[in-house]
Amino acid sequence: MRILRKFAVPATVAVSLLTLAGCSGVKTSAADINSPLVPQGSSPAQVADSSSGTLFTFGRGSSGGGTAQATQIQVNAYLWRATLSTLAFMPLVSADPFGGVVITDWYTPPATPDERFKVNAYILGRELTANAIQVSVFHQTEQNGQWVDTPADPATASGLEDRILANAANLQAAAQHTN
Repeated sequence: MRILRKFAVPATVAVSLLTLAGCSGVKTSAADINSPLVPQGSSPAQVADSSSGTLFTFGRGSSGGGTAQATQIQVNAYLWRATLSTLAFMPLVSADPFGGVVITDWYTPPATPDERFKVNAYILGRELTANAIQVSVFHQTEQNGQWVDTPADPATASGLEDRILANAANLQAAAQHTN
């Protein structure tokens, strides 16, 4: 039993170090993780099978040089940037560029500390159209020290959608003007 105890901790440390060393070959940056780019016609899960690369090399192969396939945005890039920009005043919980989903944490407006809001935004396609963005707003009010769900004004969600669409149109116009 003493022998097992003597070697249990070093063995656990060795296995942990080997596991971490196995991960060290994957070189990703924040830009790779947050980029809405994947190989054309592929889902992120399919990327792992292409060009002998891993999910994190995005089809570049194990050498890491040059892209093996052309990349294409899976959601509208202008809507994606406009969504992040419009919701920047709220803390983000999750932003999935591959699925086009942005989820915020609860935000309490300074003027009304007894209420808070949470927003989920879904980019539904590659086109810059009004039906390519869907926003859900959740509202809670504080009652007797507890946060209670209350219905959000539907105009809030549609107002955010309108702002996102306007920002996306401005981004697209600016990009076309510079070309």
